[in-house]
Formats: sequence, C-alpha cells, structure tokens
Amino acid sequence: MAGTTYERLKLHTTPEKFYVEACDDGADDVLIIDRVSTEVTLSVKKDIPPSAVTRPIFGILGTIHLVAGNYLMVITKKKKIGEFFNHVIWKATDFDVLSYKKTMLHLTDIQLQDNKTFLAMINHVLGVDGFYFSTTYDLTHTLQRLSNTSPEFQEMSLLERADQRFVWNGHLLRELSAQPEVHRFALPVLHGFVTMHSCSVNGKYFDWILISRRSCFRAGVRYYVRGIDSEGHAANFIETEQIVHYNGSRASFVQTRGSIPLYWSQRPNLKYKPRPLINKVANHLDGFQRHFDSQVIIYGRQVIINLVNQKGSEKPLEQAFATMVSSLASGMIRYIAFDFHKECKNMRWDRLSILLDQVAEMQDELSYFLVDPAGKVVTNQEGVFRSNCMDCLDRTNVIQSLLARRSLQAQLQRLGVLHVGQKLEEQDEFEKIYKNAWADNANACAKQYAGTGALKTDFTRTGKRTQLGLIMDGWNSLIRYYKNNFSDGFRQDSIDLFLGNYSVDELDSHSPLSVPRDLKFLALPIIMVVAFSMCIICLLMAGDTWTETLAYVLFWGVASIGTFFIILYNGKDFVDAPRLVQKEKID
Repeated sequence: MAGTTYERLKLHTTPEKFYVEACDDGADDVLIIDRVSTEVTLSVKKDIPPSAVTRPIFGILGTIHLVAGNYLMVITKKKKIGEFFNHVIWKATDFDVLSYKKTMLHLTDIQLQDNKTFLAMINHVLGVDGFYFSTTYDLTHTLQRLSNTSPEFQEMSLLERADQRFVWNGHLLRELSAQPEVHRFALPVLHGFVTMHSCSVNGKYFDWILISRRSCFRAGVRYYVRGIDSEGHAANFIETEQIVHYNGSRASFVQTRGSIPLYWSQRPNLKYKPRPLINKVANHLDGFQRHFDSQVIIYGRQVIINLVNQKGSEKPLEQAFATMVSSLASGMIRYIAFDFHKECKNMRWDRLSILLDQVAEMQDELSYFLVDPAGKVVTNQEGVFRSNCMDCLDRTNVIQSLLARRSLQAQLQRLGVLHVGQKLEEQDEFEKIYKNAWADNANACAKQYAGTGALKTDFTRTGKRTQLGLIMDGWNSLIRYYKNNFSDGFRQDSIDLFLGNYSVDELDSHSPLSVPRDLKFLALPIIMVVAFSMCIICLLMAGDTWTETLAYVLFWGVASIGTFFIILYNGKDFVDAPRLVQKEKID
C-alpha cells in the first residue's frame, strides 16, 4: 500500500542474519540484513529459518556504524497517543541497539572503551523523551502543506515524501532509503511533542491536537548550538502546529521558533549567564538571507517577535537582528521587538496584552488554514509568527500559547462551536486542557534543548505567575546551570553522532574520545572541595582557643575561595565540551 509502512513486525535473529518479518494482513515481505556483509535484501517468509530467535518489534529506527561495526536500532515499545483523522499516532518509548558482530574480540582495550562510550551516546539520545511516528500518516508536514500536493506525492513512501528537516532518523535510514523496494520497512520518526484531546464546548465535540516538530538541522544543546550555520539553518528551530477537527472540517495554525539568525555563540564558562558573542568577521547578511529565503518559501510572510532584553548582554543581539531586517528590506518580513522581562517585571504578566494588541491585525492578515468536510480549502495561512528569545524556550512558549489561543478562538467561532461573543477563556474545562498541553509542550522542548523542564510554566498552566512557580524556576535554573557546564559536551556529542554530523572510523588511530585532560581540570576542583571541607571541620571541632580555630578557618577558607576563583577565571577549561565535531561546525 503506497504511503504507509508496515505496522506489525517480528525480528528473527540468527548468528548470520537479522530477518524482519512484516506481519500485516496479506504481507509476505521479509527484510534480510546480513550481519557479516551488511547487505540488505528483500525476501519472503519461507526463507526465515526455524532456528531463529523471534521477538516482536514496532519499527526499524535504522543502522549506525560504530567502532565494533554496524548496529541495528529497533523500536521495542510504543504508546498510543491518539487517532488523527483515522490514523494512529504512536510514541516510541523503548529501543534496542543490536550489534551485527557476535564478538568483540577483534577490538583493542581502547577501541572497546570507545565503542562503549559511543553506545552510551546513542542510548542517551534514545532516552530523551519525544520520539513519535505513524505507519500511515505523514507527521512531518502541516495540514496546509499536505493539502497542496500532487497525486504522485501521495503515492510516494512515507520516507520519500517526508520533510527531511523533521526526520530525526534520516541518517540512520540512509541504507534503506537507497533501496525503494524496502521503503515499507523504513519508518520516519519525529522528535518533539504531540498531544491529542477530544474536547467539548457547548455540547459540541471536537478534536484538538498540538504538534511540535524539532528540526534535525543545526540540532544540539543550549549553549553549544546558537544562531545559524552557513546554510541558514537556525538552532533550536521548531515548527508548532495547532489543529482542530470538527464535523469533518479541519483547521490549523502554524508558528515557528528558532535562534536569532546571526552568527553568534555563547559558550559555557561556569558563569551563570555567559556573555553572547557576535562573530565580527562573518557575513551575517548572507546567512540571514538564506534563512529567511527558505522560511518565506515554506511559510510565506514572516512576523518576527523578538522577546530578548533590550539592555544588558542581550541588547547587542536585539540591535543586530533589527539592523539585519532593515538591511534585507523585504516586504515579506516584519520585525517586532518586545522586551518580555522589562514589560512583565514585578509579575505584571497582564502586560502581555500589549504585544497581543500590537500584532492582532497582523494575525488576522496571516489567518489560518481551513478545509471543509468536502476537502475544499476555505482559507490558507499566509505566513507565520517566528518567535524567539535567547533559548527560544520559556518566553517564546508563553507568547506562542497566547497567539495560538487567539487563532483558536476565531476558528471555533467560524466552525460554530463557540457562540458569537463567547470567549474561549470562559470554557473552564477546555482551558485546563489547553493550558496544560501548552505547558507540557514547553517542558518537552526545554528538556530536549536545555536539559530541564521549562520556566514560567505556572503562567501557562494557570494564567498567572505564582510564588511556587518562581521557586520551581529557580530549581530548574540550577539544574540547567549544572548540565550546561558539566554534561552538555556529552549531550552535544551524542546528538552529533546520532544525526550523522560525526562518523566513526574504526581505522582512525587517534580517538577523539581519548583527548587528555589538563591536570588542573582534575586537581583544582578536588583541592577546592578538600579546602572547603577542612574549613567546615575546623568550625565543628574548635580548638582550645578561638584564635587557633580562627586561624585554621581563615587558612582553609582562603584556600577554598582562592581555588574557586581560579576555577572561575579558567572556566572554559572546566566545562564539559564536545569532542566529536570540530569547533567551526558548532560555532
């Protein structure tokens, strides 16, 4: 069947081959992967040897080459998210990474350790929540893009027709993609967030869906991937689509977010907020134009909402962004700067209405996509809001949820779900679903990029800022600080390996994982901890005189504080930096 992949699979394993059997009704196909030659062929069920060890699987994620050789990655558990126009959407919840090799005796001790580290990286990416798929529906495209396709497009396999920006296992499926006859075994997987709810307003039932699609171009973690690359791909680029399905009519509203599209970096250095650095020699206008040329082609008009601070360390980025928009002088791009923190200080979050009022007319002009039960397109969305803050997470998500609610209000009134003059905010049951879904979306996007849940979700969930929310924001900020400084190098390497930005070469005599650390990297933190501990011990075990105790406390206190400032001064030497991809590729 065109445009689908097999839903029910069995994996049969022998010492020589993997046999992936299609178990859908009427299917006789078997994908055979030779564990020695790595050749992939298509056969039939009678070729499966009875001696094979059999287990059910729910999809092939792809293959990857590590030091020990090739590995097959499969989905072993899944969870049903819901049904989408009679198409089931699944979340992949567990995976298995299977070696082609039957033994590791051919590896040296260093190779064994490297292979173990690479496997840990792959498993780390797979352990980040948010992998979704459907065997019958193309999750990578918006409703509007799918409505504007040819019959030939509809006949293509899910892998061929997918928007490659959002296929996170595209690199892993490269061997299968080269053989069209096995495409029904190739399952495109989305990374991001999907939620579906059956809702009721005024006794009228409709489906409400929220999908966030994370781009695999310039993907990475918070401080190691900022700005754009030479192709114009922005860091942390996410396309978010809100969909309503009522009595056969379908409506959708699409927004995007992405890092400020300039060449800039913000490398961790143990400071709470490292200073952003704008590249002084790069051709910013060229990359900027590449970015927006592609955005205009895909989405139409662009309304930029820049939420960064207009003073302090964020100010130069805001000014540079505004200057680039003016230099480009495109009638398809409008720029709005809104200093979120200044406008909403002292918990005055009601002032967000200033921004919503400012863009209301623009939002009406952009409109939304609507198709009637007969499949006729009633309206098209003419462009998108492209929102950003520094991380494109917390402030951005708050604004996107408010813009999406305004669009939803218009859609539900047009569809006859809401009465004239009736406000969506007054529908308590739906409001709870709506706010929690957008807060969950914020948390998912934040965990995938920054390593923790989002900040400011108390406002998204309740519509107001709370003291408990501030405390939780403080806790998440501390966790972010630790991860950004001491574990994000590994996280960045894991993503680069998974997406194919780095390829393992077992013949390479120099392992990038065996770069020796400077002695001070290990010694100074230990000295600081010992000195601080001795300071506390001296206080707890006072000597015969306070003079003696004070002398010891001062000695160890000065030692610990001095060591701390030495570490802080040399901060970049103590953070966990990526080791797999060259600096120019992630700056």
